[in-house]
Order: sequence, then C-alpha cells, then structure tokens
Amino acid sequence: MIRALGLMSGTSLDGIDAAIIETDGEGTVRAGASLSVPYKPEERLLLSMALEAAKSWEPDEPMPEEIAEAERHLTLANAIAVRTLLADAGLKPADISIIGFHGQTVLHQPERRRTVQIGLGDVLARLTGIDVVNDFRSADVAAGGQGAPLVPLYHQALARSTGIKEPIAIINIGGVGNITYVGTDGSLIAFDTGPGNALIDDWAMMHTGEPLDRDGALALAGEADMDVLEKLMDHAFFEAPPPKSLDRFSFSPEAVAHLSPVDGAATLTAFTVEAIARGLAHVPGIPSRFVVCGGGRRNPTLMSMLSKRLQGGVLPAEDLGWKGDDVEAEAFAYLAVRALRGLPLSLPATTGVPEPMPGGRLHRAGHGHKE
Repeated sequence: MIRALGLMSGTSLDGIDAAIIETDGEGTVRAGASLSVPYKPEERLLLSMALEAAKSWEPDEPMPEEIAEAERHLTLANAIAVRTLLADAGLKPADISIIGFHGQTVLHQPERRRTVQIGLGDVLARLTGIDVVNDFRSADVAAGGQGAPLVPLYHQALARSTGIKEPIAIINIGGVGNITYVGTDGSLIAFDTGPGNALIDDWAMMHTGEPLDRDGALALAGEADMDVLEKLMDHAFFEAPPPKSLDRFSFSPEAVAHLSPVDGAATLTAFTVEAIARGLAHVPGIPSRFVVCGGGRRNPTLMSMLSKRLQGGVLPAEDLGWKGDDVEAEAFAYLAVRALRGLPLSLPATTGVPEPMPGGRLHRAGHGHKE
C-alpha cells in the first residue's frame, strides 16, 4: 500500500481539489483527508485568459505568455494546497510517497493528437519535497486515444472496494459530463456524455454575476425550451459510438441566447441531463443504480431532472460512502501509484487507445530529475 496525494483542477475553473488515499494501485483503496481550495478571482481570470489564448495556439509555436503565466500561478497554488492539506492531516512531506498532479486542461484536441494540461511538475516536486507524476494524458493521445476520461479505472477500484457486484453507472458532472459503466464482471466502458456544469456556470455568471447556478435556483424558476433542446441535441457527438471525449468549448450556449435568464438556465440544465440519458444507449446493460459525483450533484434541480429522466436509481456518491467532491483528486493519486508501478492508466474501452497504455511523467523531488 502506498500513500499518495492527488490534485485536480477541473474544467469548471472553480478551484483545486486535493485528497490523500492509500492504495496498491489496483483493487484496494482507503480514502483519507481532503480539502478544496476555491480559485481567487484573479486566478480564475488568469486561467480564463490562458484558455482563450490556447484556442489559437498552434503546436509548433512557443507557449503564449498568458498560458505560461497561468501555469506558474497554478503550480504555486497547488503547492500551497499540498502544504495546507498536510498540515490539516498532521502529516509531513516524508509521509507521502507520490503526488498525482493533473494540472489544468487548456487544450484538448485528440483528433489532432494534442492535449495540454498546464502545471510544472518539477517545480511542484521542488516546492513540496515530494515526488510528482503529471502529464497523465499525453501518451494516450499520442497513441491515438482520446486521453479522457481517465478516472474510470479508479471508479472500478472504488466499486470493488465498496463490494458492489451488480452493473453500475458512475456519472461525473464537472465542467464536462462523463459516465463509467462497470459491468457485473468488472468490465469497463467510459466516455464523455456532453456538457456538464460549464455552460450552466457561464450562463449564471453572465446573468447573475455568480459563477454557478446556486442550488439550481435559476433553472428551477424557468422552463426548458424543448425546441431549443432538440437543436442542441442535434449534434453528431451524441450519435457517435464511444470512446469519445470533449473539450470545455465543444458546445456553445448560442442556441439559448434569446431566452430569459431562467428559461436559458432550465434549458441548459435539461441539455446536460438529456446528454447523459442519450449516452446510456451506448452501455451494454441496465445499471442497477446511477451514482453521481462532481459538482453537479450539488444542484438539486439538475439531480431532480436526472432522476425523472432516468426513472429513479439516481443517488449522490455519499450514499455509497464515497466523497463526491474528492473522487477525481483521489483518482489522480491512484493513477500516480499506477504510473509508479508501470500499470496502464487507460484502456481501449475507456479512451479508445489501441492497447492498455501506461503514462505520466515522474519528477523526483530535490534534483529536478524527470523520467
């Protein structure tokens, strides 16, 4: 068993999740201390500028300064999160064997064999005094995989650790939505379903100045426009078979621009739900339950819509004893242990990579050595 710390910054740009687990990198997982650190407004602004700059960044060009500056700030913010978590947990750097550092995705174009997660692994190792694994997606994408989702192997380990035997669907609603189907025999299928919270968050920010639709209140006060929803769902992505993955900007809120703030929020929330429901056509069995992780499970309007659309069996991760805010951070701790052990981080059934693919880059603390 290895004690590892995972760091995750999702496409919602809401902050850094940090979590400690003990694991063998296979079927045994014990969750430990965790924390979430919201981004400061200036950090979110820097990351938004980096995302904007990445849209026109070509592979053969040097990294734009906006992205480089965001990367420096992000790395420092992650180092502070590590120190804070260790202090809260009463641990020293020597008590942690490895950090799994996801960084922030600024570009995800698997069709061009490109994916970029910013975050300086060597600097983080030096600042924390702990070995770091980062750059989890590049090897998969370079080999022809989608590079996402990467959490399914951890979902499978969690299901095993919880003793679940029947087919289960784990739905993660972050900036983008994704689903992992774990069959009775432990078989895995995973893919992005469509938008998660990102469009709803952007809409709420535009109309209320809040970075999210708090408690789903905006959507609850409105009514989904079914004609607009039909247009939004008329996208080739939904018919494409998995594996498949998305960028935060794969869908535009343009279709709802003419709607009122409340109806627009209701329609975008229904869009997230319908995309998940449509995705279930691609799984081989009927899940006994749908376990929801990520920030979306805190939106009661979204959860209620999802429960109606999937006809029950929808429950938050906490109902299984999981920590729904921490699953992705825990997953990158788990994947860092797998990377140390040379085990695959992705599979043909999760990212479409031709064969089980190891990955990640190891940065040793103290002497900048990279493997």
